[in-house]
Amino acid sequence: MAGAHFNPDHSPLLLCATESWSRVLAKVALTLLGFLLCGAAIGLLFGGAFVIFTYQSYRFFFQNKFFPLPGWLAVVSAILLLPTGTLAMCVPVKNSRHLQGILMYLFLVIFCLGTSSVVMTQIYSAKVESQLKNKMDPFFHKYNWTAPNHRDTVSVDATHKKLKCCGISNYTDWMMMLPNHLQIGHGFAPESCCRETYLDCRGDLSQPEKLFKDGCHKKLEERLYFVKQYVTWCCVVIICLEILAAISNGILMKEQPFRDFRILDSAAFS
Repeated sequence: MAGAHFNPDHSPLLLCATESWSRVLAKVALTLLGFLLCGAAIGLLFGGAFVIFTYQSYRFFFQNKFFPLPGWLAVVSAILLLPTGTLAMCVPVKNSRHLQGILMYLFLVIFCLGTSSVVMTQIYSAKVESQLKNKMDPFFHKYNWTAPNHRDTVSVDATHKKLKCCGISNYTDWMMMLPNHLQIGHGFAPESCCRETYLDCRGDLSQPEKLFKDGCHKKLEERLYFVKQYVTWCCVVIICLEILAAISNGILMKEQPFRDFRILDSAAFS
């Protein structure tokens, strides 16, 4: 038609080609991200379990009873993340609006759980670390040398063996914590301070090479720091993957029309 102006940017063929390329890239990205989310779920599951086991192993030193809660949130997130990652890999194949909607909902739920786990891990870990030394002191000072089955004795011996440590600050702490009748001659530490390689070790402080050098306070702080960092970075990585997967899924939802609705053509009724 005379006077008509052709704009190549609005060419139907060009638009179709652009949409198809973006759709292909979104499918590939969503499939890859779904695979990565499944792998990240396994890592987060280990992190959550590590938080729970750390609390169970050293709960006598933790005043905050809610410390394992971030671990349980991480475990729930990991359990939900496995089917979510699998669904993300299936959505590009199925091309179902219903599955795409369910996937978006799961992303939102896991995002809330992940951010809650990160915030609570930071808060509770900071509280535990600030109170840890004061909480450990009574257990070590009440160590009962004549009653190996005493609650405080069992707790301290178990801590020595699990963390491979000795004393609160270091093995020399036991020189000050020895009862008066044991301070004659050589000083001794509990036999749980002995390294496994020295079968003849009896806790003699004059033979420090046979004892664990580091204190339990430092060792437990290092473990708490590792747990905090591990769970935090797992959640951060998963949140980033979720955002990218949600964008890819959103592109597919935008370019795929609703199949339940049809535009009525007036020519069909003429």
